[in-house]
Amino acid sequence: MSSNSPVALVTGASRGIGRAIAVELASAGYDIVVNFVSQAEAAEETAALVAREGREALVAQADISSAEDRANMIEETRSRFGRIDVLVNNAALAPRERVDLLESSEEHYDRTLDVNLKGPFFLTQSVAGWMVEERQADPGRKLYIVNISSLSEYTSSVLRGDYCLAKAGLGMLTSLFADRLGEHDIPVNEIRPGIIATDMTAGAKEKYDKLFAEGLTPFKRWGQPEDVARAVRALVGGDFDFATGAAIDLDGGFHLHRL
Repeated sequence: MSSNSPVALVTGASRGIGRAIAVELASAGYDIVVNFVSQAEAAEETAALVAREGREALVAQADISSAEDRANMIEETRSRFGRIDVLVNNAALAPRERVDLLESSEEHYDRTLDVNLKGPFFLTQSVAGWMVEERQADPGRKLYIVNISSLSEYTSSVLRGDYCLAKAGLGMLTSLFADRLGEHDIPVNEIRPGIIATDMTAGAKEKYDKLFAEGLTPFKRWGQPEDVARAVRALVGGDFDFATGAAIDLDGGFHLHRL
């Protein structure tokens, strides 16, 4: 089967930022591959929201750290839609526990980097190869890759060092693929969200409410998943096609150096 509509693969799309991105891109006319690992019911809820926007959804279970799972998901996408137009590397493993840098384990380090860096690297490699084929077959196609990173890319947090390393690596991943795919006119850009209100951050609500009130960021509020989703839509909407290897700090001004 081949889709007449553009297709976006959104990893980690069962909830939070990933769900918001999937729904936003559906509203922009994309059919969506809704990737998830374990929350099947939540992924189906995302698919229902995509359908409500009048678009098709493929719910694809895959652990992006697994080569077999990645290959199966891409094959499912080929079989269902016959095309790929956008890849959004959103899936990430939050630290299971905050551990001092001097005490963190290799096991935890390996799992965090497998999901947060190795997975996006090799998924991007596979999708990029497919996109190059698409470009050769149809030179006018609009093709995009967007990576969802974090302020942890440049902010030291010694209780979750492996997470910070993975996000820093994702920044270089953006640069590398932007460089490699430039000759094929495939933009590769990055969004660095700040503190976003999701179930991942719900446990720290009181802490961050206090920090916002004290002026942690110029905008004294939480970011919302929809803030990130709208930025993704802008990047794949055609208005920033001369930008590649760029990073958008979507953090309410956290990145500013202030006196």
